[in-house]
Amino acid sequence: MKAFYAAEQKRHDPKAFLSSGAPQPNPEQPERVERLLAGARAAGCRIVRPRDHGLGPIAAVHTPEYLDFLQHIYQRWQRIPGASDEVIPNIHPIARGGSYPASAVGQAGYHMADTACPISAETWESVCWSAWSAVGAADAVLAGEAAAYALSRPPGHHAFADVAGGFCFVNNSAVAAQRLRGEAARVAILDVDLHHGNGTQGIFYARPDVLTVSIHADPIRFYPFFWGHADERGEGPGLGYNLNLPLPRKSGDGDFLAALDTALRRIRAFAPEALVVALGLDAFEGDPFGGLSVTTPGFGRIAEAIGGLGLPTVVVQEGGYLCDALSDNLTAFLTGLGR
Repeated sequence: MKAFYAAEQKRHDPKAFLSSGAPQPNPEQPERVERLLAGARAAGCRIVRPRDHGLGPIAAVHTPEYLDFLQHIYQRWQRIPGASDEVIPNIHPIARGGSYPASAVGQAGYHMADTACPISAETWESVCWSAWSAVGAADAVLAGEAAAYALSRPPGHHAFADVAGGFCFVNNSAVAAQRLRGEAARVAILDVDLHHGNGTQGIFYARPDVLTVSIHADPIRFYPFFWGHADERGEGPGLGYNLNLPLPRKSGDGDFLAALDTALRRIRAFAPEALVVALGLDAFEGDPFGGLSVTTPGFGRIAEAIGGLGLPTVVVQEGGYLCDALSDNLTAFLTGLGR
């Protein structure tokens, strides 16, 4: 299997992370790349550098207003007297639409859902290469590969069309799905991250051509809190094309696999021509976020079940944070997918 990754993705190095009101070291660290590369190589992957695909594939799922903000906000922020080293919002609108602020501070609040996605001088470049890794993997599948892996870092599934959040800026899984739509009439996205893929859901919520399915810790007391509940089914033409399967905290392999059976049944009913797996390894029992209790062998079983769909598959890296088993968990998944 080809694994797409560019070294520029490691340059984004966020420092700040506000959790329950307390400043903490940001867990989305560059070291994740080294652990994930080791896991991909152990699974027999060949590391491939993606090419620069330009803004087109990214602009296919994100607004020009938002992309202009991401590209230029750091330089604008540095002109503010006394501004922080990283762009971190301190105000958020209670309503969206209508007027659009001209100030950097106002736009940061408009386009950033929380304090978990600070923007530094290196962020934009890393974000683009992360998305281009997803495009490269999608193109490999369109060219005939059975599966391809995108080591997309920073991750993406919490990013909406015009909002960053939860360590995410550009929605790499959505970019991959839209790229596949160039040749596939219907594409399914299966998100197995610990956290609900709220940005992915939001981007496709009113569309019937992309089915979005997410298995995650119940958001009633877990990030992202406001999305990911079982009654969210889509809207307008997309009604019935979104499925959320929230799990109780600390659910293990058995509960996760049972939910996966339901997810795969829905995907088969959609009859997609290609699949994107938003792969979060943070459902692991030893992940720092501690939400679910999937084991390392469990990731292999999850992948084997997904592989049983027999669909051309793009695997896009989402969460999974620094722990001793991070590499092994990726190896187990990618190996299981190929069985």
